Amino acid sequence: MRPAALVTALAGIAIVFGLIAAGGQRLGGAMNATQPAAMPEAGTAETARTPPPTADPEASMNARPVDDASQFYPATVEGKPLERVAAPEPEKPKAEDEKGTDLPRPVAESAGLLAFGDRRLKLAGVTPTPANKTCTGSDATEWPCGMLAKTNFRLFLRLRTVNCDLDDADWKGTISASCKIGTQDVSRWLVENGWAEAAAGSDLADAGAKAKQEKKGLYGDDPRKDAPSTIEDNPGQDGALDPL
Repeated sequence: MRPAALVTALAGIAIVFGLIAAGGQRLGGAMNATQPAAMPEAGTAETARTPPPTADPEASMNARPVDDASQFYPATVEGKPLERVAAPEPEKPKAEDEKGTDLPRPVAESAGLLAFGDRRLKLAGVTPTPANKTCTGSDATEWPCGMLAKTNFRLFLRLRTVNCDLDDADWKGTISASCKIGTQDVSRWLVENGWAEAAAGSDLADAGAKAKQEKKGLYGDDPRKDAPSTIEDNPGQDGALDPL
């Protein structure tokens, strides 16, 4: 073989080996780039910079980063920090003493008997006083105590709503029930003021005996006889009014 041909062959072999070595270095660099980074070991500076998670919602709220982009959940409103609002409490059921049925605009048909249109309600524990009842005073004169009892009962009611121990307001005819206005028992008010008698076996018997002893209502005199008259003694000559 000629010397020139030998030199050319050796140069070609060297070029081939150089290309193979360069290709191997590129392939190794690409494989290193695809491998994930090694996780830092526990106790290193990387883990020290990461705060541990917290289960406290208040602490989590305070630690939440806020920037200008937080438009839909701001950390402050008008310069004041947000406050956590308590959830509304569920509506409490009525207490035992608040149960019953409200009956608006009762009409006193007599002292102890209420009317609601064509329905009647007799107050429990009392004997209603008939509106046409008459009583005899200490001076042996009679007076319309039944009508005055009805009038005083009507003034006490003043069309206020009564709450009665009924399941509902739908009944027919006449029923009996205990009723209150606020905390005042209506039957007790009638008996204590002497405008109705306690029924037999009623727990209002003591209140009725006291009203009778103190001569209240039906047990006393006509309350009108001591009331000042609003009619002039001499409205005019021969009882005629002066047109002038």
